[in-house]
Amino acid sequence: MPRAKLKTKKLAQRIDLNYFKRPHPFRRLRFLLSVCVPALAIIWLAWYGLTRNNHVYSSGKMSVSHAVLTEQCGSCHVKEAGVFSAKASDQACETCHDGPIHHTNQLFTPNCSTCHTEHRGALRLAATSDASCTQCHANLHAAGSATRYARNIDGFDSTHPEFAAARAGNFDPGTVKLNHRVHLKKNLMGPNGVAVQLDCGDCHRPPASNEPWRFGVQQPKSSSVALKQEPPSINPARAYMSPVTYAQHCIACHGLQFDKRFAESAPHDTPTAVHAFVVLRFRQYIATHPAELRITNSDPNLPQKPFPISPRVLTPEQWVTERAAESEQLLWRKTCMQCHALSFPANQPLPVVANSNITVRWFQHAVFNHDKHRLVKCEECHSTARTSQETSDVLLPGIRTCEQCHHAGSEAAEARCFECHTYHDWSREKPAQGNLTLFELKRSRPREANVSSSHSAGE
Repeated sequence: MPRAKLKTKKLAQRIDLNYFKRPHPFRRLRFLLSVCVPALAIIWLAWYGLTRNNHVYSSGKMSVSHAVLTEQCGSCHVKEAGVFSAKASDQACETCHDGPIHHTNQLFTPNCSTCHTEHRGALRLAATSDASCTQCHANLHAAGSATRYARNIDGFDSTHPEFAAARAGNFDPGTVKLNHRVHLKKNLMGPNGVAVQLDCGDCHRPPASNEPWRFGVQQPKSSSVALKQEPPSINPARAYMSPVTYAQHCIACHGLQFDKRFAESAPHDTPTAVHAFVVLRFRQYIATHPAELRITNSDPNLPQKPFPISPRVLTPEQWVTERAAESEQLLWRKTCMQCHALSFPANQPLPVVANSNITVRWFQHAVFNHDKHRLVKCEECHSTARTSQETSDVLLPGIRTCEQCHHAGSEAAEARCFECHTYHDWSREKPAQGNLTLFELKRSRPREANVSSSHSAGE
């Protein structure tokens, strides 16, 4: 027989309404936790405050470059009057760093922390996200003038245009005549009549290379390489190739002989310097060979058949003038013109040589480092070098070549904007002064210092 269903009023009468007045272990524990835990938290925070350890307030580990400032929060987070929080200010960053603006016509200058986000672990602060760049370049506008660059770029392998230097219609402005196809062919006649096989590295190397030149003379290295708009982290002595020079690359095969009387060559210099050298050598020569002042005329078409007239006797200066004119005619019209563009103004005794205009750096608005790409064969990127016959050919790789390695995905090479572009105009860099002493940096890191000392002692 089913049980009778109790009414709600009967059920309510069974509840003891004074249960909360009697002690219970759970309520006692709850009271202790509600009082003791906040008290412990306050004591814990007070202890960190007394020891001046700000690690408890940190939102994450610092980057490698700022790791020494882990306990020096006040170095970056500057408290402002009337503001509760203390954000990292640009003024604090500029105390140690100088970050010139990106462009004079930019509409706004972002805060340092907008692009360089700290407390993300041991990461490079320069490795900024593409969003930092595309906030402007996805819809680019400039103040006071039209933009000179592509206005809608949101990624390297999506909307990035072809490199300006590699676009159709562009040409190499250099005036030095060079046929890559001829120089890279097999069994090329080299010095002393020996067949050689030239390689890209025989002419193209970075300034930091210490390997001797096969067909040139090692030149003293310059103390500095002047390249504008370069971030401090890039070493131009390894990033870019040195301009081709006659002394380092050409002299062994392309001599500047000017007369059979001399084994030495004329200097690779201005026409004025070459003329002075040739005249001096002939003067020195005739001073020790006076018999050659007596000249027998001959038919230019039949040089072995003398004219039936008496020979001429020249003064030393006349002889030097005639010999120098003959030698320079050979130099200017044949030897020098093989490589250089010469003009012969009517009112000038010497020719004018066109500037070589060798381009040292093709990508003026991007950085590139050959040293980081040294595992790749040169011809993988400069694929048209072996077939190029004209100086005007631009032998640079296009964007499709770079996209084979640099694209989105975990298995690809880095393809974010910062890999090739820098925000700050480093040609406007100014010296910055730090404001921390070694004592200030060390006093709040006793444990790390002790560990480092013990490691050093163990080594």
